[in-house]
Amino acid sequence: MPETVVHLVRHGQVENPRRVLYGRLPGYHLSRRGRAQADLLAGYFAGARLAAVVASPLERAQQTATPIAAAHGLEVRTDLRLIETSNVFEGAAGNVVWYILRHPKLWWQLRDLRTPSWGERNVDMVERVHAVVDAAREEFAGGQVVLVSHQAPIWVARLAFEHRRLSHWPGWRRCTLASVTTLTFDGDRLTGVGYAEPAAAALLGPAPTPGPGGDPRPGPDEGLRPEREAR
Repeated sequence: MPETVVHLVRHGQVENPRRVLYGRLPGYHLSRRGRAQADLLAGYFAGARLAAVVASPLERAQQTATPIAAAHGLEVRTDLRLIETSNVFEGAAGNVVWYILRHPKLWWQLRDLRTPSWGERNVDMVERVHAVVDAAREEFAGGQVVLVSHQAPIWVARLAFEHRRLSHWPGWRRCTLASVTTLTFDGDRLTGVGYAEPAAAALLGPAPTPGPGGDPRPGPDEGLRPEREAR
């Protein structure tokens, strides 16, 4: 049986000047750099024979998926199971450490790293993301599929596929903005896990300037210091 390849793509950078932990809140869309990342992702997948592009319902994921799908003449499918994790800090702005220190009632929520105690359980994220991967493998056996989601769901899904412990500190996740985690299957057997950051250049140097028609284009002298990554 031909290999089935599922690409778990994290959305691009979000317009978030107040540094809000936005979680599932509506209205958070891609920044200029994020749109440039989405275009770079479309170029990265240009040579792949994609059978489908599926995305979380949140704006940032939909906007990241759209140019990838358009390059292949596909419509973006939406699957709620790819949505961001929920957490008790949703809506907090600024430095989250200071926010926690100013709200002692939240301290109890940090008691357990394994679950974690501050939001959706890791095991529940794994269950829903793996269900989407399984459905994609079944429907598009022998093909390639892109699933656009968010950092935490992608990372814990990968940990589970690799039979690693699900408990982890969020800062240790290897799943940067607009990254691609690639799962390769031979039938039901996972044969490989890959990771790439094809759109990292869009976070370097000055912000992309609008091109003809207002579309963002990476500047010619990108490449000094990455911006701090938003969730």
